[in-house]
Amino acid sequence: MKSMTFSSVRNTRAFPRSLVGRGLLGRGVSTKELDVMKGDRERVVILGSGWAGFVLSRQLDKKKFQPVVVSPRTYFVFTPLLASTAVGTLEFRTTLESVRARSAGVEFFQGWADDVNFNEKRVLIEDATVRRPLQLSGKAFHAASLAEADQSQRSKKKGQVFGLTYDKLVIAVGCYSQTFGTPGVKENAFFLKDVVDARKIRKRILECFETAALPTTSDKLRDQLLNFAVVGGGPTGVEFAAELFDLCHEDLRKLYPTLIPHIKITIYDVAPKILPMFDSSLAEYALNLFRRDGIQIKTEHHIEELRPGLPDSSNPNTDGGCFTLKTKEDGEVGVGMCVWSTGLMMNPFIQNALDDVHTYPTASAHLSNQLEDPSAQKWSLKRHPKSGGLMVDDHFRVKLVPRNGSQLTAPLDSSSPEATMQDVFALGDVAVLEKAQLPATAQVANQEAKWLGKKLNKGDIQGQGEGFNFKNLGVMTYLGNMKAIMQAEGGTEVKGRMAWLIWRGAYLTQTVSWRNKLLIPIYWSINWIFGRDISRF
Repeated sequence: MKSMTFSSVRNTRAFPRSLVGRGLLGRGVSTKELDVMKGDRERVVILGSGWAGFVLSRQLDKKKFQPVVVSPRTYFVFTPLLASTAVGTLEFRTTLESVRARSAGVEFFQGWADDVNFNEKRVLIEDATVRRPLQLSGKAFHAASLAEADQSQRSKKKGQVFGLTYDKLVIAVGCYSQTFGTPGVKENAFFLKDVVDARKIRKRILECFETAALPTTSDKLRDQLLNFAVVGGGPTGVEFAAELFDLCHEDLRKLYPTLIPHIKITIYDVAPKILPMFDSSLAEYALNLFRRDGIQIKTEHHIEELRPGLPDSSNPNTDGGCFTLKTKEDGEVGVGMCVWSTGLMMNPFIQNALDDVHTYPTASAHLSNQLEDPSAQKWSLKRHPKSGGLMVDDHFRVKLVPRNGSQLTAPLDSSSPEATMQDVFALGDVAVLEKAQLPATAQVANQEAKWLGKKLNKGDIQGQGEGFNFKNLGVMTYLGNMKAIMQAEGGTEVKGRMAWLIWRGAYLTQTVSWRNKLLIPIYWSINWIFGRDISRF
């Protein structure tokens, strides 16, 4: 697989010498100091610190641009290895990269974008600094995800709000986990989108085993405590189930030998088969491997509810923190934990905050059709009819359409007038290309960010040159017991131990910093020799 290593740039010549000497580069600064540091460069405000936002901020030429990242998270998460951290195969720090790295030449504000005035080129930002300690126990422990916790925290106390001007704006806020409105999922399921989610999962796994090991726990309750449900048959759900199997049968077997017969791992999916992005032969290989390992696969199953407590239980305090998972096909079953990985839903910022374009950006928007007075019209961002994502051209420039009553989306083949903003871009999960709808994966977001960064650095983003073309580098999934499957471009298929070696080598190569390139193989070696870390904290 092609290496995706990112280079960091330190460019002190682009900044006033006095500010560099005082150590303000890469640290917290005021907006006034930010304006001084800008000099004659263009300011590129990047909303989001995920794959697209983080990679773009490192890709931009610091002599030409002043990258400013705005995100509620101060770090980038290397998501392909989150499942490994959730079971102790790797430590949490190995998946994290600080947005504030001194050598990056990137400024950062921890906050949420509340609104954007495209005409004035100004983003309204609410600060997202911590106001109370993060709780990982009690009811807060069962919070849906970091994204949901963020929204809950914001609703309790409004943060300080400030404005930030831009020359170019890049929207890369990512998506949240899709729950399809299933009752109880948001409140009781465990997600795997952030390192905070991985920490919750690791803590809950060990809670289940410790509770099951108590002499006061009945065999029936042990069966339910050690019944782990994974909803979603895509790569994330499958890899987590595989990592959990390794943890149970390589490490926990030695510590809890009498509990191993009680362990049950089940993957639920509404689709007729798991791993639909792979060829049928590789998907069948994965299915047979799971069956041999005792991992149950229940396809064409519909989740109806997830609630605290066990079925027919009158006293939740004696349930060991278990849950009841209800499916249309099997009814109710008690589970110790339910990990939810069924897809993505649009970020509320895209759904709500960017609902209305206050004033038509006359200076930066180009009309596709003649319109007598575009500023007299009410405009909205053009959205995909199904996902609600932002429609962009092949240069990732965001499109506008006249607002027609309550209609917020326009048909893809609409012949109505539309405008393209030359200074506003969208990348990653929130962007939908007009000519090709790409999957919402890290590989896609990474390539988009690199392409846009190169175009901006060359200064030809406004031209009519060749647009973005996605190069499929293949897809890989770990299946447990040092086996994996890989499908490369051109139909090349690899499975088994060789695919596992490629899987590890590829992700080690893609890791951003040299620190993590060293830490990851060290932790792999330590865990292979001494076993995984099963500490609860």
